[in-house]
Amino acid sequence: MTTIKIENLNHIHQAARQFIDQIGQRRVFAFYGKMGAGKTTFVKAVCEELGVEDVITSPTFAIVNEYSTPDGQALYHFDFYRIKKLEEVYDMGYEEYFYSGALCFIEWPELIEAVLPDDAVRVTIEEQPDGSRLITF
Repeated sequence: MTTIKIENLNHIHQAARQFIDQIGQRRVFAFYGKMGAGKTTFVKAVCEELGVEDVITSPTFAIVNEYSTPDGQALYHFDFYRIKKLEEVYDMGYEEYFYSGALCFIEWPELIEAVLPDDAVRVTIEEQPDGSRLITF
């Protein structure tokens, strides 16, 4: 298990680089954390460190945003907060994303546990009393 501490927003890109160094061949990352824990902010920092030049926003309403890295690799950012039924995930063709070989960053994965790939990396982001964040995976 790996833990990365983000002291404050000034250190988020350093933490994102540490996270990227640990990715290896893994492709699907499920981000768990309370509302406001910093899931979207951290995913945005990771995307920026991977060289994504698009405007990176929360896919809360779109459910999935697609970005490209400088070398042309697709990267998918999901937010399943608004999912009411698992059928919605089936209808969007989740398998094409999760099993594409592209990086997939998933927020609110607890709402789609039944369809998460077995090898998905579970990442927990927790706010600490001092305002820092611990990222554990």
